[in-house]
Amino acid sequence: MNTVTQGGAPSAEQTGRRVEEVLDRLAATGDRAAGAAAEELVRALMDFYGAGLARAVALLDEGADAGAGTGTGTGGGPGTGRPSPALARLLDDELVAGLLVLHDLHPYDVTTRIRQALAAVPDHPAEVLGFDPGTGILRLRLEAGGGGGCGCASTAQSPQQSIEAALACLAPEVTTVELEAPEPRAPEPVLLQIGARPAGAR
Repeated sequence: MNTVTQGGAPSAEQTGRRVEEVLDRLAATGDRAAGAAAEELVRALMDFYGAGLARAVALLDEGADAGAGTGTGTGGGPGTGRPSPALARLLDDELVAGLLVLHDLHPYDVTTRIRQALAAVPDHPAEVLGFDPGTGILRLRLEAGGGGGCGCASTAQSPQQSIEAALACLAPEVTTVELEAPEPRAPEPVLLQIGARPAGAR
């Protein structure tokens, strides 16, 4: 995924960087009181709209659960292991999904979100070799036939950037991506054609 979502709206990653830049500029002025006030303002706003998002997620799942109890539900909701259809539609939106991840409200675990992020980069298919939650290191191997799959220095950068951008939105727990080149393909077997034996040959 890109830092700008579909429709031109800034992503959570891009907005977070802008906020950090503004706070850094305030800190550079040497006015500690102004810097502290700005940080307090950011925390207050995040707490406010984070609480609103949490309530919205809860209401969507409560509605699905109530419908299921009356025979009018469409599946999903609390206790089902999957989000309600309404919440699932929100999770398909890059901007909303990024906000839910930012506030630890996304219903999917990090493993599932890593798979979703990789699926969003179809030009660079990669196999997950392992993820260490303690260090944030994700090990991947590019699949043969994908873009940049040759592992050349001139093309390896493009898959790395594309994959990291997708992970930044859906799985910020990943802090480092170690990308391995695809395994070389085994040579194709040589087919030997056997002709018919000459007449009278033994």
